[in-house]
Amino acid sequence: MGAEPSYLKLYKRGELAERVEKAKEMLLSCRVCPHRCEVNRLEGETGICKTGRYAVVSSYFPHLGEEFPIRGYRGSGTIFFSYCNMRCVYCQNYEISHLGEGREVTPEELATMMLELQEMGVHNINLVTPSHVVPQILEALLIAVEKGLRIPLVYNTSSYDSLETLKLLDGIVDIYLADLKYMKEEFGRKYSKVKDYVKHATTALKEMYRQVGNLKVDHRGIAVRGLLVRHLILPNRISSPKEVVDFLKNLDPHLAVNMMDQYFPFYKAKNYPELARRITLNEFREAVVYARLQGLTLVEEVLSR
Repeated sequence: MGAEPSYLKLYKRGELAERVEKAKEMLLSCRVCPHRCEVNRLEGETGICKTGRYAVVSSYFPHLGEEFPIRGYRGSGTIFFSYCNMRCVYCQNYEISHLGEGREVTPEELATMMLELQEMGVHNINLVTPSHVVPQILEALLIAVEKGLRIPLVYNTSSYDSLETLKLLDGIVDIYLADLKYMKEEFGRKYSKVKDYVKHATTALKEMYRQVGNLKVDHRGIAVRGLLVRHLILPNRISSPKEVVDFLKNLDPHLAVNMMDQYFPFYKAKNYPELARRITLNEFREAVVYARLQGLTLVEEVLSR
């Protein structure tokens, strides 16, 4: 199974249980994510993320479509959480993230999913869209660890995360798989319907990097710890790839990055003329060449189409 995941050290010291209680307190007047809705989710109230006391899960399975360091040879144990704290107009999973397809799960049920995935032989537990359900994840993690969970956690996020919440994950999450969508606040407002995306995402990425550093892999090339950043290139330079690369280079000159070319105008994107097409080969090449010239470590730079 490789190196022991970090959360086991906290568990053995009794600190994991303490983190669970601190996280649950954040639900009383919710401040789990940057929206800070201040609703009492422990009593079932909901805010922007439409999620109350329990997490909603769409599906869980060994995922073979992630970057190789994440999926490895046996897949990444992916758990797709429903709803999201962002409202991207081009979301390819809008049925899950906007419409909430899935079912509520108790902490015990979520822990069972983690353990079932481990039994399937996956390399890690990949928590997709976790920003609004961190307390529920930690509650389930404690149960799963007590029953034998021993593989690393991947925190797979849009990066619209609260710094306070991320600090609770220090020593729990070994691998951060994080988006950086834009470097212009107006695009975060227009296309993802959130305030201060750049401010919160860059702060979050700095904290993730502080916790785990750059991506580290074992002798098979499978991630054991660190940060891997994804950047989905949008048409007409809307995602500001050069500014993204410049920020990431300042974080770490050799940071692991996936410059992604698979944008498609899903959901409401066709209502925005500037987003209503796929990217061109030149747009992709321009972004990749710039990232390479700046020295970043490109994890996957092969066209997906």
